[in-house]
Order: sequence, then structure tokens, then C-alpha cells
Amino acid sequence: MIKESVHKTVLLNETIDGLNLNGKSEALILDATFGGGGHSLEILKRFPKVNVVAIDQDKGVWNKAKDKFKGFEKRISFANINFREIDTLKDTFEGIIYDLGLSSDQLENSGRGFSFMKDEPLLMTMKENPSPEDLTALDIVNGWEEKSLADIIYGYGEERFSRKIAKGIVEARKEKKIETTWDLVKIIEASVPGSYKKGRLHFATKTFQALRIAVNDELQTLQMGLKKGFDVLNKGGRMSVISFHSLEDRIVKRFFKEKQKEDEVILINKKPIIPKEEEIKSNPRSRSSKLRVLSRL
Repeated sequence: MIKESVHKTVLLNETIDGLNLNGKSEALILDATFGGGGHSLEILKRFPKVNVVAIDQDKGVWNKAKDKFKGFEKRISFANINFREIDTLKDTFEGIIYDLGLSSDQLENSGRGFSFMKDEPLLMTMKENPSPEDLTALDIVNGWEEKSLADIIYGYGEERFSRKIAKGIVEARKEKKIETTWDLVKIIEASVPGSYKKGRLHFATKTFQALRIAVNDELQTLQMGLKKGFDVLNKGGRMSVISFHSLEDRIVKRFFKEKQKEDEVILINKKPIIPKEEEIKSNPRSRSSKLRVLSRL
């Protein structure tokens, strides 16, 4: 039986407050990363005349969340696309939200190997039903050369033991194919020093992050998604972006700064907004989140 996960939306109020929707009663908002639907639902509850277009490349998220939206059906529409395809939408928007974290449901119930805490097929793709042509973590760990593995684990995961882990992966796959998350966790565990396993962060976290980013081409997608989102943001409209690791935040910060230099935006917060202590206590996953907001001139 699938365990019902309770998704806690990170920086919920701060993100919506950042959109400055008071007085914009007929606004159309784009939730570019629908996930568990937390931001969309709160906007619809708080602003009775605002409408939402929600998108997500994981087709299953809408079916799992739509019961929460009873009574709001006329004010929300859902499209099964990645935010790099925002330009296929016909609308322009008063506000856009990007929440770059995985929802609890994706981590716990997708069955696609996002979490090192469950033994699942090593896929890590955001697509609910990947085709045989789609890249998976299984393809990467079983097919890529040692140097390429080390490069992505270090580059995307900022993992200091990337070379040892890459070597461990290559040695292990000579014996048998690496098929599940726990197969990979055991290899990582055997490749890193004992002291590393006692740290606050689980020893597999950075490698799993790196593989997920590589599988879904997340950094390139983010750059493209920010640009395309900005193109459909109305003048005076706002964009709220929540990132969860330094690579994402660097891309968001650079994009915002470039738009500021071109006199196209005002940065609403010079420094990123981070969760308060109470939120971190109730939702430890929020610890690394950072929110940046801009307004288009």
C-alpha cells in the first residue's frame, strides 16, 4: 500500500506575498512547478477572483492533487508540460512561481528512485511514464565512463568524493548491473570514508542530486524556463523563484542581475529570503531553500 505523504509547501506565504496580488483582482498566475499544488491552492483561497494556470511535466501530480481543488475547478487549468515549454502557452501573466524542489509525493511515492531511503528502480526521471529513449539514472551509472561520472557527481552534486564514488560505480558494475537505488547506496557507502557517513547530510545525498540533475537536464532547463517565463510576464508582473541548492540559486541570481543591468526589472529582495526557524523545525526539507523575487518594469 502506498503511504500517503503530506507535502509541506516551502516559503508558502513569502512566495505568494512576493507576487503582490492585492488590488490585482483579475490577475492570471502561472504556477510553473505545480508539484503538490500548495501555492496554487493558497492563491485561489486567498484571492477569490484570481485564476491559475498550473503546469508540471509529471502528469500524475494533477490527478493526485485535484481533489483539493473542489470548488475551484473553473479558476484553475492544468497543462502537462515542462516549464521550458512555457512559450507554448497562449497567455501572459501577472505573476509566475517556480518552486524548484521535489514534492514529498515525488520523493516518497513516485517509485522512480528519487529517494535513497527506498529501494526502487534507478530512474530519477520527472516523467511519469518514461519512454525507452528517455535518459535514466540506470543508463548513466551503467553506461557512462568513469571520468564523466566523476565530473557530473562533482559538478552537479558538489561531492568532494566524486572520483572515489565514480570508481566504485565502475568497479561494481563489472560484477553486476546496478539496478536499484539501494544498489547505488551500497556502492557509495563503500566508496566514502567512515567519518563522512557520520555527517548531518546523508552520504548519498549529493550523488543522488547530481544524477537527478543530469537525467532531467535541470540546469539548462532552468535557464531556458526563466527566460521563457520572463517573456510571458506582463509589465508590473512579478516572478517568485524558490531554489534548493547553490547551483540553482546561482543561475537564478545571475538571471535576475542580468535583467536588472538591462533596466528591465526591480529586484524586490536584494538578498534571498530564507525560511524562519519555525518552518525549518516543522519541515526540515525547507532548510536549504532560498526565495528571490523580481518585478518587471
